[in-house]
Amino acid sequence: MEIKITKTDHSKLDQVDFDNLPFGQISSDHMFVMEYDGTSWQNARIEPLRTFEIHPSNLALHYGQSIFEGMKASINREGIPMLFRPELHAQRMNASAERMCMPTIDPEFFVEAISALVNLEKGWIPQEDGSALYIRPFMYAIDHFLGVRPSITYRFCIITLPVGPYYAKPVSLLASDTYVRAIPGGVGEAKTSGNYAASLYPSKLAQEQGFDQVLWLDGHEFKYVQEVGTMNLFFVFEDEIATPDNNGAVLKGITRRSFIEILRDKGHRVTERPISIDEVFDAHAQGKLKEVFGAGTAAVASTVGHIAHLDRKIDLDATANPIARFLKAEIDGLRAGTVEDTRGWTMPALAPAQV
Repeated sequence: MEIKITKTDHSKLDQVDFDNLPFGQISSDHMFVMEYDGTSWQNARIEPLRTFEIHPSNLALHYGQSIFEGMKASINREGIPMLFRPELHAQRMNASAERMCMPTIDPEFFVEAISALVNLEKGWIPQEDGSALYIRPFMYAIDHFLGVRPSITYRFCIITLPVGPYYAKPVSLLASDTYVRAIPGGVGEAKTSGNYAASLYPSKLAQEQGFDQVLWLDGHEFKYVQEVGTMNLFFVFEDEIATPDNNGAVLKGITRRSFIEILRDKGHRVTERPISIDEVFDAHAQGKLKEVFGAGTAAVASTVGHIAHLDRKIDLDATANPIARFLKAEIDGLRAGTVEDTRGWTMPALAPAQV
C-alpha cells in the first residue's frame, strides 16, 4: 500500500526547548493515519497533526476497543534515525488486536509506516542523553453504535513526541493488597487502554502516600509480584536475576525480553518464575537482594529505591545498581550506534521508496 505524504506548511520545531522536554506533552508536526473499512486497511497517509471528530456513540468511547504500542527512535553517530526491534512491537500490536477483537496490520507495513513517519520527523529527535523520539502507534474503533459488539471499522494512527527521561530518580513502589491490575485469562497481556484506566485510582492513592507507582500483586492471593504500571520488574538476588513469568497477567515487555537475552549472553543466570513479595522482603533481610529495577520502553532501566508492603518497607541503595546501569547503557548504546549491534536489533528508519 502506498503511503501518501502531505507536509505541514507551519512547523512547530523551532518552538521546542530540547533542554527541557516534559514527557508526553509535545507532539511533532505530522502523524500517520489509515482506516479499516471492514475488509481491508485503506488510505494510508502521513499528514499534518490534527484533531479527529468522534461521534457521541463511538464504540471505543463506550466499550473500550482501543490498543496502543510504545516505541522510541534515536539518532546514531551518522545522523540516521534508528528503530529498536520494531518487528516485535508489530507482533505485540497484533496480539493486542486479536485479544480485543480488532483487525491486525501487516507487520512489514507497520514497520514501513513507522519508518516513513520517523524519517520525516527526524529533526524532532532529541540528541541529549536519555532523550528520544517517543513513538505511539494506536488503534481504536470508529463505528457509532450503542450495542456490545466489536466495531466493523477502525482507525490506526501513529504520533511522535520528543521526550526526556521518564524517571529522573530512583522510584518508590507500594505493593497493593487491595487492587488488582490483571489476572490470567483477562486482558493483562494486551496493551489496551482499559488496563491503564483501571490503574489510575490505585496509583493516585499510592502517590498520595508518597510513592511513585503501584507494585501489582496477583489477584488470587495478593502474594506474587506481577509488574509496575509502566514497566516489568527484575530482582537481582545473590545467585540469580529473576523476573515474574509471563502467566497471562504480565505484559510481554520488549525491553524485558531484550534484557533477558543480553544478560544470558553475558553468562548471568536469569529465571522467569513466580516471585512472592515475601521472598523479596526475606532476601533483603538476609542481604541477598542486591538490586531491583524496572524495564520498559519509556523508562529503559529504572532503579527502584523503596518498596513498601503493608507495614514493612525496603530501602535499597540507589547508587549500587551495576546490572541496571549496564543494561541501560547497553540499550542506549545500541540505539545511538555506540554499541555494536551483533543481534540485528536496530534498523534505520528510511523513507518509503515512492517518496
